[in-house]
Amino acid sequence: MNRDIVEEALEAQKVAFAQITSAIEQAQTIAICAHTSPDGDAIGSGLALAAILRQKYPQKAVTNLLADPDPVPRIYQFLPGTDQMKHADEYQENPDLFISVDLPCAKRLAQAEAVFDRSKHSVEFDHHPADEAFAEYHCIRPDAAATGVVIAEFGQYLGITFTSEVANDLFCAIMTDTGRFQYQNTNPEVFDIASLLVDNGADPANVSLHVYQSFRLEYLHLESIVLGRIVTFLNGRIAYSYATADDLKRTGAHLDECDGLIDAVRTVDGAEVALFLKELPDGKGVRGNLRSKGSLDISVVARELGGGGHRAAAGFTVDGDLDEALSACLPRLKALMTNDAFSARTGGVSE
Repeated sequence: MNRDIVEEALEAQKVAFAQITSAIEQAQTIAICAHTSPDGDAIGSGLALAAILRQKYPQKAVTNLLADPDPVPRIYQFLPGTDQMKHADEYQENPDLFISVDLPCAKRLAQAEAVFDRSKHSVEFDHHPADEAFAEYHCIRPDAAATGVVIAEFGQYLGITFTSEVANDLFCAIMTDTGRFQYQNTNPEVFDIASLLVDNGADPANVSLHVYQSFRLEYLHLESIVLGRIVTFLNGRIAYSYATADDLKRTGAHLDECDGLIDAVRTVDGAEVALFLKELPDGKGVRGNLRSKGSLDISVVARELGGGGHRAAAGFTVDGDLDEALSACLPRLKALMTNDAFSARTGGVSE
């Protein structure tokens, strides 16, 4: 991304930081929560922000919440502070300030939305495109590669000392949301912040070891099934695979381990778009992940299906089974890639 564009965004960011800082300074109890089914950016950014606020304002009560009743995904449990996170449905306070991290709409707070609703004031840190902010005070940077970048720059704005804890939390956030610095969102700002974090104690090898090189055997068995199912559509431009609830049961893999499977599908030579569907347990629908290797904005498709995300990485959850999910998603992807406006709008199959 052009550095001039980034500089312009950073100037607007300073104004937002000033408003957010004022809101924080007036609060005594603060709850921080990221989106449902949290990824590395969500977990790392939330933990880092809490550590930053505790360092800057030690007299304030800061709590990290989990939007779901599920535990922190296994690959992120090495990050300091994950064992202190509370499930939103167990948090009974009415906080002075609720800070959302890495999500563009309140509904993605899941069970934490009730805490958001009863909070006196609200703040939003995010890098997802959105029509409008949902919090009172907000810093939304769609040009930023990760919310972790925004949180790092907020830490700089506050003048805090970047401890190894904060540095590793943020490095995990940035590494995962840039696909190990391989995705299209990787820009000079990312490397500037990553360098700052490594200078202050982030350990890239250790983060990579836990996130990308510590898979359980059960997960690897599931991955082999998913790889064996990959098929392509539209003359190889779309690659697709899936995992059923029975696959998870038979292999012993966990649902939160499936997030990386989309990247395996994405590696197919010649495929411009990758789709991975996973069946949720107990008939709760199907969760889909989308990735684009080029300039196609696949977030359009995700939003049509009730989800969201970025141009090159997005997701959604739909009711029904795998066949119904594929029938809903594939025609829209075909329409997007063939510029068929009617089909994209109606969901009809483009011939």
